[in-house]
Amino acid sequence: MQIDITMEDKLRIVISGGGTGGHIFPAISIANAIKEQCPDADILFVGAEGRMEMQRVPAAGYPIKGLPVTGFNRKNLLKNIPVLIKLFKSQRMARQIIKDFQPHAAVGVGGYASGPTLKVAGSMGIPTILQEQNSYAGVTNKLLSKQAQKICVAYEGMERFFDKEKIMLTGNPVRQGLINHSISREDAIRSFRLDPEKRTVLILGGSLGARSINQCMIENLEKIKSSGVQFIWQTGKIYFENAISAIAEAGELPMLHVTDFISDMATAYQAADLIISRAGAGSISEFCLLGKPVILVPSPNVAEDHQTKNALALVNKNAALYVKDENAKDKLINKAIETVSQMDLLENLSKNIAKLAFTDSANVIAAEVIKAAKKYKNEHGC
Repeated sequence: MQIDITMEDKLRIVISGGGTGGHIFPAISIANAIKEQCPDADILFVGAEGRMEMQRVPAAGYPIKGLPVTGFNRKNLLKNIPVLIKLFKSQRMARQIIKDFQPHAAVGVGGYASGPTLKVAGSMGIPTILQEQNSYAGVTNKLLSKQAQKICVAYEGMERFFDKEKIMLTGNPVRQGLINHSISREDAIRSFRLDPEKRTVLILGGSLGARSINQCMIENLEKIKSSGVQFIWQTGKIYFENAISAIAEAGELPMLHVTDFISDMATAYQAADLIISRAGAGSISEFCLLGKPVILVPSPNVAEDHQTKNALALVNKNAALYVKDENAKDKLINKAIETVSQMDLLENLSKNIAKLAFTDSANVIAAEVIKAAKKYKNEHGC
């Protein structure tokens, strides 16, 4: 498993984590910012085999190594025996990757692979920097924080999880290209073959889709048809066929654009007067940066129910609306149709969520990583 690199006099940095777009997009943004500030830096990603990062990271132009690590089964402890075997194997592999690559710093963005990689790096004396995206810290980052040099967070009050002296309030890096676009709202809406004169709701369920949100849409197609509102509906790949079948049965729906995946999110955001979304930390950071009114439907299937905590952090500042996952089928579409026509409410939500934005997160985190890497390199003469 020898990595073919030339050991030149330049910084070498490992970035580890992934599993979902919410982890991968910030990781790539940090890598891009490091390359902007230090063009000669060598960056190696470490991800989990079979997860999304194994495709998305190479597509962004960076090499990646995969570990067999998987998540723990919290409901059936006996099923964790093979998980533990994979974890031990992943730690051995991570140690070899670190020995071969000889990084000057390691960055953990959350996700399965960040645990063994950052633990090994820290135990070998390499400075580690964590990026905690959520308002409620995950178990892995809480464990890794003992060795971490810095912990970059997106929410206030994180000292209840981490050493206050290590915390930096940086916000979450977002996908590049969301800000510097020139398309108008009208042209953005037309690109989805919809009517610029109508109010538009963008439905997002994350990169894989969200069952309750998609089911809510399917069961309310007649209400959507008569609402006078139009919808851009990203189903996720898992739910796309069911959505298409339901629409075929419902008849013509010219006010509905359905797709499994939106590659041009800048245009989709520009088209939206209101967004419906899960409450992943990365998505919330994008909504803040763009000042987008949003109804959050936190996923109940995440560790420590952290999406509800993310949502309430905004709701308590009148910066977002909130519908419980269990109530989505009965309440979500009614709330969206009602909200998107209330201009004063949309304006207040937009103003309040924009106050929570961090505009330069990736560069701030990258500068901290480079500083730690240079210090280590100078001290160890490597």
